[in-house]
Amino acid sequence: MSLTPSTMLALGTLAPNFELPDVCSGEIVSLDDFRGRKALLIMFICRHCPYVQHVKEGIAKIGHDYKEKDIGIIAVSANDINSYPEDSPESLKEMAQELNFSFPYLYDRSQEIAKAYTAACTPDFFLFDKNRKLVYRGQLDGSRPGNNLPVTGKDLREAIDAVLNDKPVNQNQKPSIGCNIKWKPGNEPSY
Repeated sequence: MSLTPSTMLALGTLAPNFELPDVCSGEIVSLDDFRGRKALLIMFICRHCPYVQHVKEGIAKIGHDYKEKDIGIIAVSANDINSYPEDSPESLKEMAQELNFSFPYLYDRSQEIAKAYTAACTPDFFLFDKNRKLVYRGQLDGSRPGNNLPVTGKDLREAIDAVLNDKPVNQNQKPSIGCNIKWKPGNEPSY
């Protein structure tokens, strides 16, 4: 496990387009599917990472708490399944079902979408406004495995609530920290 922080993509960056399969339904989900939503949350997660394991119920809770709100939410896994078979689409589907995810869980086999978003770790969170400009990137909250802080989702929830209530998002944002994305050999990004 390599402890890796978020790249902290520049605020204001436009959301890159994506078309990826949902591991549960098999349907292709794209950026256009969320047109008209006031906000879009994209979470890069996986199954094996202890940092994701630590916050997985908090991630599921955000999905349920905001299900009726004007926000699109997706999770994406981009890990190399040859090296990490626990992150295969079949295993991700089990995870989504166990946690009763209320949002699509997509698999980025080529890893090109993870690169487009400059995702570096799991978990890594990206929140976009209605114009699909990045307004938040960073941590779910200050909880980490072993630091005894409760998983509340405080930082991410404050950003989501600001966007949904047409308020400015706090610019003081802390990077997420987790396991590095498991890139395929020779496919490592340059960022």
